[in-house]
Amino acid sequence: MSKVAVLQMTTGIDPAENACALVDAIEHAASEGAAMLFTPEMSGLLDRNRKRGAAHIVDEAENPVLAAVREAAARAGLWVAIGSLAVKGEGGLYANRAFVIDGKGGIAARYDKIHMFDVDLASGESWRESNAYAPGEAIATAQTPVGKLGLSICYDIRFPALFEALGRARVDVIAIPAAFTVPTGKAHWHVLQRARAIEASAFVVSAAQVGTHEDGRATYGHSLVIDPWGEVLLDMGGEAPGLGFAEIDPARLAEVRAQLPSLANRREIPNLAAS
Repeated sequence: MSKVAVLQMTTGIDPAENACALVDAIEHAASEGAAMLFTPEMSGLLDRNRKRGAAHIVDEAENPVLAAVREAAARAGLWVAIGSLAVKGEGGLYANRAFVIDGKGGIAARYDKIHMFDVDLASGESWRESNAYAPGEAIATAQTPVGKLGLSICYDIRFPALFEALGRARVDVIAIPAAFTVPTGKAHWHVLQRARAIEASAFVVSAAQVGTHEDGRATYGHSLVIDPWGEVLLDMGGEAPGLGFAEIDPARLAEVRAQLPSLANRREIPNLAAS
């Protein structure tokens, strides 16, 4: 049995303030006996004003938020799954990059968000993530104190092939950090999270952004921990930031996989072209 800590944030436009919130969460999570802390998408900076935010987006090696988290993780001896940070990428674009930090402050894994959030919502909100960010091209996993962890980010949740690939990799836990909009969150957040846990026969840990942010956006919150049967073990609500805790039980994984061995029963589907 391993305790996970889940940080629900209202990330702002000042990376230094966001870094302080992350360091405080690491210290609190460690003091409560957590084996690992999970943080949301864009934990270090959330700013829809791209001109203003550009001044804070630097190479990974120079990112002050990443450095602060690595130092705090090493001090506390705590593993941290950073939901994502904006870093400079290739070809003049940025990367929306998740990191797994080990208990010595080392980088155990990286994952660049594959699916770009390019949508026009009925609420009038319009988002074009691909204008600034380059998509990733590969899945990522890491062996952690809570089991084999698979990585994803936010909008990825709508693309089942990614989670099928993580299921084939036999992950025990999937991180789905997010900054979900309120309309899409109300409609789809819980049902998609539960579906991904069920189909991968894995725990899902989804640290989320919440509330009204300095840049004017509103995010849905409801950070979740879900077991492989689809049962919600933790729901942090949609009102305020905070730190929540849940238990990851390896015996539950074995029980569900024995009862419904969908991973073992999976077959490749042939390409059935229309005649």
